[in-house]
Amino acid sequence: MDITVRELRELKEGSYILLDIRKESERKLGEIPGSLVCSEDDISEVSKGYADRKLIVFCHQGIESRELTDMLRENGYDAYNLQGGYLAYLVEEIEDNELAVINDKATRSIHDRFKKTLWSAFIKAVKTYRLVNEGDSIGVCISGGKDSMLMAKLFSEYHKYSDVHFDVHYIVMDPGYAPENRSLIESNARKLGIPVEIFESSIFDSVLHVEKSPCYLCARMRRGHLYSYAKSLGCNKISLGHHYDDVIETTLMGMLYGGQIQSMMPKLHSTNFEGMELIRPLYYIREDTIKAWRDYNDLHFLQCACKFTNTCSLENDNETGSKRVEIKNLIRELKKTNPYIEQNIFKSMENVSLDTVLAYKSKGVRHSFLENY
Repeated sequence: MDITVRELRELKEGSYILLDIRKESERKLGEIPGSLVCSEDDISEVSKGYADRKLIVFCHQGIESRELTDMLRENGYDAYNLQGGYLAYLVEEIEDNELAVINDKATRSIHDRFKKTLWSAFIKAVKTYRLVNEGDSIGVCISGGKDSMLMAKLFSEYHKYSDVHFDVHYIVMDPGYAPENRSLIESNARKLGIPVEIFESSIFDSVLHVEKSPCYLCARMRRGHLYSYAKSLGCNKISLGHHYDDVIETTLMGMLYGGQIQSMMPKLHSTNFEGMELIRPLYYIREDTIKAWRDYNDLHFLQCACKFTNTCSLENDNETGSKRVEIKNLIRELKKTNPYIEQNIFKSMENVSLDTVLAYKSKGVRHSFLENY
């Protein structure tokens, strides 16, 4: 029976012993820390002293050790062959070192090059809107895109340095991703040092044949699954990666296409999951800054990996075809004559004068200016 290097690293220290049966010339390449050197002839005798542990046997490439592992298992030992042998371990070490370099650069860039536009903006939103409180348990929801991956990285840093004590779970829901999409998410999580927890659902299959608003239905179902899973982990909040641009675009979309003035709130109580809240800590972070951080660190994230796009779609800046894109283009045009247009849209939702509006809703009840005229 084989065990991979990654599975080996997940074993509890002291629960296993590594048995190195390589030749002396092969051992000159290096060793696995904590391993015990023994010959093929002595392995049965040596194993007697570790009958209460898992025996992990390895050779140079995991070939000779497989036969010895089978022999030990036949004799009643809980023995495993290290898949790929020492070479596999060496490859993992090299990859881990490369990942450490990537993670170090991404982390440092948050605290120096992008300190004002990312780190300080994140902290400002958390403090201004009281998004994280003592004793919270937060499910940070990761879709695999640039926004949620950056949010997870920022939360990881905040969790390390904050004087507020809280728990955090980095949640990835697999709604039916193609293998290459899921693999990319897992790879990026390793690069950024994010310990993701993945759970599966069949949402993509559920909405595949829905003709009217499949994306809206998919989003609603995904959020419900995330709330449910986060609550099962003991979380009282979920965190989503909506940023500053999402806020102002949603505001304009509501006015131009929905006939209403409505903002994307920095936090809100769940109506279907009692005791749960939704928070948006990227509230003050601009999308262009997220893209700049992504490109500076040469990172590549998913954009949309649903079955409607058919293939693994990497993050790019050439979105087309949605109402949100129309709003993006409108704002871009308005900025040509008013560079403060985005700030003004954002601030308008903080400066609503109820004395000058025809009507408004509060807790589902409609009120008219005539009530107090």
